[in-house]
Amino acid sequence: MNHSQKAEIFNKDEAKVNWHDKALWYVREKRDASAHKVQGWEYLRELGSGIKANVLSNLDDYLIQFESNAKKNGVQVHWASNAEEHNNIVNTILSQHNAKKVVKSKSMLTEECHLNPYLEERGIEVIDTDLGERIVQLAEEPPSHIVLPAIHKTKEEVDILFQEHLGTIPSQGNPEYLVGEARKHLREKFIGADAAITGVNFAIADTGGFVVCTNEGNADMGVHLAKVHIACMGIEKIIPQEKHLGVFLRLLARSATGQPITTYSSHFNKPDEGKELHIVIVDNGRTEQLSREDFRASLHCIRCGACMNTCPIYRRSGGHSYDYTIPGPIGSILSPGKDLKKHSSLPFASTLCGSCSNVCPVKINIHEQLYKWRQIIVKEEKQPLVKKSILKIAGKVLSSPKLYSFSGKSARAALKYLPKFMIYNKLNAWGKARDLPEVKNENFDEWYKKRNKNG
Repeated sequence: MNHSQKAEIFNKDEAKVNWHDKALWYVREKRDASAHKVQGWEYLRELGSGIKANVLSNLDDYLIQFESNAKKNGVQVHWASNAEEHNNIVNTILSQHNAKKVVKSKSMLTEECHLNPYLEERGIEVIDTDLGERIVQLAEEPPSHIVLPAIHKTKEEVDILFQEHLGTIPSQGNPEYLVGEARKHLREKFIGADAAITGVNFAIADTGGFVVCTNEGNADMGVHLAKVHIACMGIEKIIPQEKHLGVFLRLLARSATGQPITTYSSHFNKPDEGKELHIVIVDNGRTEQLSREDFRASLHCIRCGACMNTCPIYRRSGGHSYDYTIPGPIGSILSPGKDLKKHSSLPFASTLCGSCSNVCPVKINIHEQLYKWRQIIVKEEKQPLVKKSILKIAGKVLSSPKLYSFSGKSARAALKYLPKFMIYNKLNAWGKARDLPEVKNENFDEWYKKRNKNG
């Protein structure tokens, strides 16, 4: 199924869609309030974008520098060209330590590589320790958002899920009770883990260290209790110097949830005595995206989710309708590069309103890249007959002033004089929950000419 078909499934529960829409818009409003409190916010965005552009232009040098410094710190560095190599490296490390129980702090890269099922097939228990990730893991679903992975679930649904899997008592979705029970459940997993896996938010070339940002402290709990720490990072996570970290930490949390900074910004530089620290650096299509001049800026992304929170399409279609690890506007740029045929509908899942570009903390021109993907897809992928026919008619109307004027007059007359039941019918999805605007007697062109004629 394409995006619109999957979105149709999500839209069957209208009340839930409205709740999902409002919840994400609330986060967007928090982002705005937090950003406006920072003097020089736009300069900060410009700085972040510039640093990322510099990284992509010198990526090979920064990666080699990072590897060299990490090794000096006693870190074991591994390279993976794709998901299969990444999964095999992680499994090999775990096998060397006979690790059968793993706790994992939220990592979109491991989701991208489908690490969990790979390890589970080999008899290894993998527990996602971020609360939202644990909820979707219990539900056997992928995350629907990169920062709020269970945003598509209500607290009542989580209540039922916990009753089924954790043996909790019914609580009518009481958040305090549910969080308390999750904490007890996860604490046992932390204590019994043989190894910990984390993602990487920022890897610092000049120190060989890296930073993991969480709000629950789950990365620290896992890493400090386990003897083996495996950090998995995409090649684009590099920043040149430690002094640049302050720029991105200020941008990330405000853009993601409206916080001044994440509750935990955990720095890892070397393994503790008697323990091992491994870093797996992964390409998995990133260099190919880097080679696409029109789309290379998508690799600036710091995974804040701001574009999802503001996108009117994402908010009302849900993350699972995108069928890709990274949903929403940024995912709709990244996914066609991975599989153009499978994800050809995603660049069209946008109004091109530009709101995503406006809120992006590193100033990715998201809506422009979506439009460029559309141009490529229309040339390379066969389009549905209905769509082609509508666009052909629209092209003729919009290219002819006379036809355009006639169509406008006809539409205004129809909206003004036709009975209401003929306007608000099943074909008019917009009118299902909204009244159409009042129809004027003239269009802008007619009004403008009359205004100029009258002086």
